[in-house]
Amino acid sequence: MSAIGLDVVGIRTDPDLEKAVRDGLGQVEELLRASVRSEFSFVTETSRHLVDAGGKRFRPIVVLLAAQFADPHAAGVVPAAVAIELTHLSTLYHDDVMDEAPRRRGAASANARWTNTVAILTGDYLFARASDITADLGPAATRILARTIATLCEGQIRETVGPSPDQDPVEHYLRVVTEKTASLIATSGRLGAMLAGADPLTVDTLATFGELFGVAFQLSDDIIDVASDPADSGKTPGTDLREGIPTLPVLYALQADDRAAGRLRELINSDFAAGGGNPDEGVAEAIDLLRAHEGMARARRELVTWSTRARECLAPLPDNAAKAALESLADFVIDRTG
Repeated sequence: MSAIGLDVVGIRTDPDLEKAVRDGLGQVEELLRASVRSEFSFVTETSRHLVDAGGKRFRPIVVLLAAQFADPHAAGVVPAAVAIELTHLSTLYHDDVMDEAPRRRGAASANARWTNTVAILTGDYLFARASDITADLGPAATRILARTIATLCEGQIRETVGPSPDQDPVEHYLRVVTEKTASLIATSGRLGAMLAGADPLTVDTLATFGELFGVAFQLSDDIIDVASDPADSGKTPGTDLREGIPTLPVLYALQADDRAAGRLRELINSDFAAGGGNPDEGVAEAIDLLRAHEGMARARRELVTWSTRARECLAPLPDNAAKAALESLADFVIDRTG
């Protein structure tokens, strides 16, 4: 999932909120680096590989925003944000091994720089460090994060296995996205609010927002993968297509019974080298087919639905700068695809 900066979420429209979140992120960064330090210097090096590679710490931002609905200075808020980010980073190490990715965040991936074994064990180490931190936050927080990690793993396995013969591929895909991507964002909202001392309704509301928004954000990534201009997005169009990852626009297009869908199916089944052609040319043709297909319009409508649900679920919360920032997130996932 792509990172989101403070400008995008509208935090700069409120100086007090901006300062609070920036101060919180500074504490998160300090504890994050301390948490991956090991007596074995090589483990410290591999663990800091992605920490030092950057990222806007989006999930910690959600934790910090959720805490604004109670006591944002509560002792458990920053450690929870760090545990969430460590969990996220650990999944990236594992993802790169499964995808055989050569690069991550503009640098060589851990598996490419060292080995798959080192990358896998480093990811495991970060999971363990996240668990160690949450153990100090009480059994409820520990259980929530443990269950979230289990859900993340289930989502990855579900994606790897694929839909059963009698299962709707779109339904399967949305389940994967909910488990693999949205669950950790939901936990960001839940732990941030819970450890700040928010009431149960507020905690549940922010967890629901995180899940709905997480699905919407992944759907927007799907659309950008097809429709984006590299100069604007910084992403190479068709990355998911090349890697054989089914995304919503592709799934919708393949459900159609028309020539474009037939040709797209042929290209995918031949690894984009139909007729002995160049795979890059095949991907380019597939992108052109998708951009003009009704499947893209359907995917955009689905995105709007999830984004709207995320925005609307915030209605019970008090009107404040943190709520406005979360609402701007829901709007952003639509705007970024335009």
